[in-house]
Amino acid sequence: MPRPTAAQLAYGSCTVIFSTLAMLLLSQTSSGVGIAVIAFAALALGLLVAMTVPLPKPRAVAPAEVPAVSDAAAGSDVSVGVKMPEVVELPEVVEERVPTAP
Repeated sequence: MPRPTAAQLAYGSCTVIFSTLAMLLLSQTSSGVGIAVIAFAALALGLLVAMTVPLPKPRAVAPAEVPAVSDAAAGSDVSVGVKMPEVVELPEVVEERVPTAP
């Protein structure tokens, strides 16, 4: 089950709060059973509203374009569209060791 989005939480919470207030004010009930019924109805209505909020659609990723294979690269083992750098040999580095005092 996916996590609820911010819009679902906001719409559901607002629905529960405002519908509870409206039903309590309109019914003018003072009994515990009446308040419990109104609270349950408001929670059910808030859940219904939160579940009917449209979910965001996943982004469509455009496929990457692959360059065409040239005649020169067709027979080589180099990947298509990737040019390998030339190999350059570096001179050897000679380290001088300085004797340390005993």
